[in-house]
Amino acid sequence: MESEVRENNLADLLARALEVRRASFPPRVEFVYPRFTLPVRSTGEDCPLNCAHCRGRYLKGMLPLAEVLGRPPGPERSFLVSGASDPAGRVPHGERLEEIRRLAARGALNLHTGLVGEDEAAELGKLARAVSLDFLVDEETIRDIYGLEASGEDFIRVYRSLKGHTRVVPHLCIGLHWGRIRGEYRALNALKREGAEAISFIVFMPTPGTPLKDCPPPTAEEAARLLAHARLLFPGTPLHLGCMRPGGRYRAVLDSLALKAGINEIVHPAPPARRLAAELGLKIIREEECCSL
Repeated sequence: MESEVRENNLADLLARALEVRRASFPPRVEFVYPRFTLPVRSTGEDCPLNCAHCRGRYLKGMLPLAEVLGRPPGPERSFLVSGASDPAGRVPHGERLEEIRRLAARGALNLHTGLVGEDEAAELGKLARAVSLDFLVDEETIRDIYGLEASGEDFIRVYRSLKGHTRVVPHLCIGLHWGRIRGEYRALNALKREGAEAISFIVFMPTPGTPLKDCPPPTAEEAARLLAHARLLFPGTPLHLGCMRPGGRYRAVLDSLALKAGINEIVHPAPPARRLAAELGLKIIREEECCSL
């Protein structure tokens, strides 16, 4: 399937995807500027899992849970709650359930959970409006990038478990395997079998201080090809382009291609995409909380 998609002419693929989007959704696009969603971590900055693409760098930009609870409520309406993963790929929110419960009283929660068990999925599902689950099935990527002794079936199992308790938005990182697309098409096929309320796409970014720092991301055209394939595979499912993706010229090109591929939501869209939306006859809806919410 992946080779067939890669052989298709990109312009033709985008045209088909946009036609499907127009048949399935009203002529509107959501541009998301999540200033009212506060990123919070329930753990410290050090990450025991220490994935090759991240090395815990992005935890440093999140506020500690205790700090947020220790101050008066601010303008935020919701919280993106993540944290360091343990060596088994689980974010140990279960150890801070009472504090997370207090946070939920202040606003809606989008939880990053990792590979939690059934009991913890049930507990967290009571608190979360949504769960964002990194979803991948390629076992070489799971081993080499995440450093996990886990399988694609483990990710599918956790996805099923969480879906039994709350809304789950699977996140697919395009190019996570050393900047190359590997397994993303198979992940979409797995989600087609399992069902998905929405799918969020992010794009690998080479991060300083990590083993992948010198790996370029897949081209914007390769990423757009995957997005268009997703639209054809999920004609009525909302598709999001999330905040984690390269900036600059890359973002300008990708965001415009994403609109042509039938994406429903783009976080922090580049100016060319905002202009293209008008040309495509799409009404722009501005949202100010995390796209998964």
